[in-house]
Amino acid sequence: MGAEHSKRAVALVGRPNVGKSALFNRLIGRRLAIVHEQWGVTRDRLADEVEWEGERFTCMDTGGLGVVDRAQTKDEMVEGVRRQVNMAVEEAAVIVLVADIRSGLHPLDIEVARWLRRQGRPVLLAANKADDPEHDAATADFAELGFPVYAVSALHGRGLSELMTAVRQHLPPADEEPTLREPVRIAVVGRPNVGKSSFINRLLGSERLIVSDQPGTTRDSVAVPFAIGTGAQARHYVWVDTAGMRPRAKVRESVEFFSLVRVEHAIREAHVVAHVLDATEGPGRQDRHIAGMIQQYERGAILIVNKWDQMTRVTPREYEAALRREMPFLGHVPVVFVSARTGRGMEAAVAATDRVAAQISVRLSTGLLNRAIHRAVERVQPPAVHGRRLKVYYTVQTGVQPLRVRLFVNEPRMRTPAYEAYLVRELRSAFGLEGAPVVMEFVRSGPSERSSDRPRHARRGGGK
Repeated sequence: MGAEHSKRAVALVGRPNVGKSALFNRLIGRRLAIVHEQWGVTRDRLADEVEWEGERFTCMDTGGLGVVDRAQTKDEMVEGVRRQVNMAVEEAAVIVLVADIRSGLHPLDIEVARWLRRQGRPVLLAANKADDPEHDAATADFAELGFPVYAVSALHGRGLSELMTAVRQHLPPADEEPTLREPVRIAVVGRPNVGKSSFINRLLGSERLIVSDQPGTTRDSVAVPFAIGTGAQARHYVWVDTAGMRPRAKVRESVEFFSLVRVEHAIREAHVVAHVLDATEGPGRQDRHIAGMIQQYERGAILIVNKWDQMTRVTPREYEAALRREMPFLGHVPVVFVSARTGRGMEAAVAATDRVAAQISVRLSTGLLNRAIHRAVERVQPPAVHGRRLKVYYTVQTGVQPLRVRLFVNEPRMRTPAYEAYLVRELRSAFGLEGAPVVMEFVRSGPSERSSDRPRHARRGGGK
């Protein structure tokens, strides 16, 4: 039935609201796609790995096909969904056409089936929402489409074993690939319409994500693998496109609320967060809120100023200086000026991501770390608190992602936020920790400590 496709991928296709996203979530074993009764929730193509009875393959969730014939498509969003479905079908080795068994055979099911027959891929039909065996008899309605029919329930997992057995028969053999290092996961976040999807599409050199001037185009968080180079020297990334973040007070729909929850999850799961700004608008209150969230979850970060091709009366240096004044707490974060439309600055954005990804995992020598902290203390003494000063005896690194530093001191309560911020700045200056969060922990070290556990510097310091 057409040339055998080499990719071990399965595409879930069908008209809107038949349960494709619910089936996708069931197969991958987690709630990645937003499931909602509202029409057209899924727009971009979602992909994740499935492990089924020891076999691994990629599963792709797609938007609902309301119109198959391109000539009938006038709505920009509908056309975008159609293109994404078409690309998923081209990549897949087997297609699962999802239908609603309770609604029976729908004219759109017939139209989608007719289109799929022309694509030269094996097609299996999943008659979804068969939550009870009494629904199984209705599978006869779908037999006229000419595809093998399986009654399934994404909600309860019923019938999936039979469907997956048939799916696996159409997958090409698995290639034995060498174990790769974990890819750098970058969450691309920002307000609506700043160009997040356009930025990722430009990086990939293809229209992987739907781009539209309509706010709220992206709803799910869409993970897109990306590699530079080949073989053992290749650098692997996963860029995660997210929904535009509006203030929660302005969120009216439950779908939009779930989208914001997905954004927060994407930030928590990321190694690096790329915060995209619109150069023509500059940072606003919501950008400061997003930046605060990045700090809250202690993620590495870069600032991407998009649409720079539209700026003609200001230099990057002048713009960055103003940006630093507006968002002073991100003074350690690199700023990259790009144009997703023209491609300007894309290499610089990837290079900045590489640098930050390296810094969040850096291991600092204990000797160098202590010398840097002691030089900082000698340069600027801690402020006096109730007539006493903080004394730093010894410093060790205790973790990465974020970089964690433990300082053994005479009295942790004598530290001040301003002085802690000063020590962090000195560490950044000494080790070039660009874009990397640094978390300091102050621990009392003194006579009450067992001598065998006390650091050598603490014993010499003689806590009183």
